[in-house]
Amino acid sequence: MAVYTDIDDDELDGLLLAYDIGRAVACKGIAEGVENSNFLLQTDQGPFILTIYEKRVNSDDLPWFLGLMAHLNANGLPCPQPIVRRDGGLLSRASGKPAAIVSFLNGRWPKKPKPVHTQKVGDALARLHLAGADLAAERANGLSVSAWRDLLSQCGERSDEVHDGLYDALTTEVGFLEAHWPDALPRGVIHADMFPDNVFFIDEELSGVIDFYFACTDVLVYDLAICLNAWCFEPDGAFNITKARQMLGAYRERRALTRDEFDALPVLARGAAMRFLLTRLYDWLNHPEGALVTPKDPMEYWHKLAFHQKVASATAYGLDF
Repeated sequence: MAVYTDIDDDELDGLLLAYDIGRAVACKGIAEGVENSNFLLQTDQGPFILTIYEKRVNSDDLPWFLGLMAHLNANGLPCPQPIVRRDGGLLSRASGKPAAIVSFLNGRWPKKPKPVHTQKVGDALARLHLAGADLAAERANGLSVSAWRDLLSQCGERSDEVHDGLYDALTTEVGFLEAHWPDALPRGVIHADMFPDNVFFIDEELSGVIDFYFACTDVLVYDLAICLNAWCFEPDGAFNITKARQMLGAYRERRALTRDEFDALPVLARGAAMRFLLTRLYDWLNHPEGALVTPKDPMEYWHKLAFHQKVASATAYGLDF
């Protein structure tokens, strides 16, 4: 989450006339994350989240995102419920951009994740995949392997400003991933961005999953590879096999992995590291002036990628098949 676009009091009051959620009491920007402009909206009926969608989110995809959240919420996954306007729609306009209001979820995201957190995340991810299995509508993953070469070219040789030789190294890695990417694995709805700041806990119980604006239809176990990268490395870069074992074990208790999915994990983990390395690199080199958020360090994912490049088998992540 972040704040790139503000909304003034008069426009906010006008926006709320389209909803049955009361009058605004307070509206405060949430300066975390890197994608959309988010606000904690307090009305006289309670708290909500107002999101103004920025340029990386295709407005044509917004009905799918909001419909997905409503579907998952109805199937028992704790996630935001989109608030319906008086005219029956889910989308509005604010500051000239698409906007929506969703329910507020209690909890805090874990700044120092423990194995108990990764266990709950593995279980929630499997629940999400199972709940999304009967969603007929699909959305292609615009940030999967087919997009990485173009994204790298947009960064170009400026990549070497971040790390000497980075552009050539990433070009080689993209070639490897294009040649080895598994595409004959079970597919369905994936979250694609289930980082710690998108998962809330109350004490040690998972209370909510948020930010579905990268969700798409893709290889299910790729979502697990994203979570391995996001949750199972320590601040010093060390891989925590206990956290990984808890995550994978909880996932497999609810949704079994095929042998092919298990064997594909190392390549998928490399791909997940590449995806976030490239988007962070692009944001680092193209940071909007005045944005109330600091771009995230792409080198964190360069080091994670280096770890996965040395993994010969998924057993390195803590479980045997």
